[in-house]
Amino acid sequence: MSETAKLTLDGQTYEFPIIVGTENEKAIDISKLRSQTGYITLDYGFKNTGSTSSAITFLDGEKGILRYRGYPIEQLAEKAEFLEVAFLIIYGELPTKEEYEEFKDAIVHHTLVHEDMKHFLEAYPRGAHPMGVAASMVCSLSTFYPESQDPNRPKKAIDLTIHRLLAKLPTIAAWSHKFSKRHPVVYPNNKYDYTENFLYMMFSMPTEEYEPDPVVAKALNKLLILHADHEQNCSASTVRIVGSSQANLYASVAAGVTALWGPLHGGANQAVIEMLENIRKDGGDTDKWIAKAKDKEDPFRLMGFGHRVYKNFDPRATIIKKAADDVLDKLGVVDPVLDIAKKLEKVALEDEYFVKRGLYPNVDFYSGIIYRALGIPTEMFTVMFALGRLPGWIGQWKEMIENGEPIGRPRQVYKGANKRDYVPIENR
Repeated sequence: MSETAKLTLDGQTYEFPIIVGTENEKAIDISKLRSQTGYITLDYGFKNTGSTSSAITFLDGEKGILRYRGYPIEQLAEKAEFLEVAFLIIYGELPTKEEYEEFKDAIVHHTLVHEDMKHFLEAYPRGAHPMGVAASMVCSLSTFYPESQDPNRPKKAIDLTIHRLLAKLPTIAAWSHKFSKRHPVVYPNNKYDYTENFLYMMFSMPTEEYEPDPVVAKALNKLLILHADHEQNCSASTVRIVGSSQANLYASVAAGVTALWGPLHGGANQAVIEMLENIRKDGGDTDKWIAKAKDKEDPFRLMGFGHRVYKNFDPRATIIKKAADDVLDKLGVVDPVLDIAKKLEKVALEDEYFVKRGLYPNVDFYSGIIYRALGIPTEMFTVMFALGRLPGWIGQWKEMIENGEPIGRPRQVYKGANKRDYVPIENR
């Protein structure tokens, strides 16, 4: 007999099944709680609520474990290519050599975006945030490919939509940057791989030759892999709940982009650099700002330290710290803001106050440092996060569709006014 949890309400006892995951995670299945008892659970921020079962990513915050489809993030970040990891997340297994070549070829031949989309870009004001541009441009892809709006289309058509989105987001991202600077856009060059092509579109100009730096391309490949998925985070669960209404993949991912934009989610790496810039402008006295961070009465907090899920260390940060050190060393970057970052890092790793509270440098801290060292503008940091997270969003959407999950519809506890009668305006 399977294990159950018992709940006593109003003198009556109810039993609910206990679900055990493959990594021994346990959950009480309360799917029938309301229908059987009339009660619901209240869980602000869904911190204790499992909205789905998933086979994509396993995360253990206490032990610092992150695996995609069972593969440790350490192995994938060290040995794999980003598109290889994307295939793994979306389709469930690492590709064979033949499958991988077909997958890459399909993406290479869809990197161009429709010329009419340039008119959209021209309409945005100078300085428009690239995340806002990216979200609207991704959503608009559904109007260029209306067949994507059919929820009953065959698997081959769904794969085509997936390939198009993976191929076109780097182009959209690079073009949003070019237009914000009023530079001419650079078309993709399919002789390059995925990360090289993005760098080519971001940094080349029509007036001179440009070859992506292999050191930069390798660092970017690692960063994208580290960001590829992270279980049921804010943006992934947003993609799933929007997709549960049978919204098309482009619209669902556009919703994920806007969720990621928030400073408490993907915007954190941008916030890190903005914080470091403020410290530099204030004279660069890190001791002063560390004291402010320790002061309970001071609203200031260090951005890029600690993590809501990882309690002891972020396994991605361990990997990316080495990558950051390698990039700064090989590129010979001289930057006072990055010097401040290294000082803060040293304190956070050694100071008892930070160590005791688990306020270690996280992936946002190091990714911000690397993006700045690579010459990527601060306002593009969250777009870079979106590029990495795209396979995760697609995989989460695909899994939800294939599982036939019902439309998402959270409940609430109403705390408003009781019934009252309308009063004409002249009597109020």
